[in-house]
Amino acid sequence: MSETDTLMDQATSGRQFVVLSNRPADDEAALAPIGPRRDVVNDLFDCNTGPESDNDDVLYGPGLRIELTPGQDPITQMLLTITEEEVGWQVLTRFVKKFGWRLLDPATGRELNPPAS
Repeated sequence: MSETDTLMDQATSGRQFVVLSNRPADDEAALAPIGPRRDVVNDLFDCNTGPESDNDDVLYGPGLRIELTPGQDPITQMLLTITEEEVGWQVLTRFVKKFGWRLLDPATGRELNPPAS
């Protein structure tokens, strides 16, 4: 089974993933930032994913929902939920590749990454 198959098998409707930065942290005790909150929200907005209202901590996109930690800036982690399996998995894969995210499955503790293509 390839890494892509593993990610696809895990990405069923309602599955959650913790989104983390792919960069190393400056401090071993801290998580590396994904990016400044404004930049992360704007980048996702350009990908048809955004909040229902300004300053909302939940972003909605095709087949998925992303929850930001309230008031956290820079963002160090996000909770992503697949809400529609077919569309959500494709969007999730695109985001991981485009933004260089790491995904952690909180149910198993495994890190999941689609292969580079």
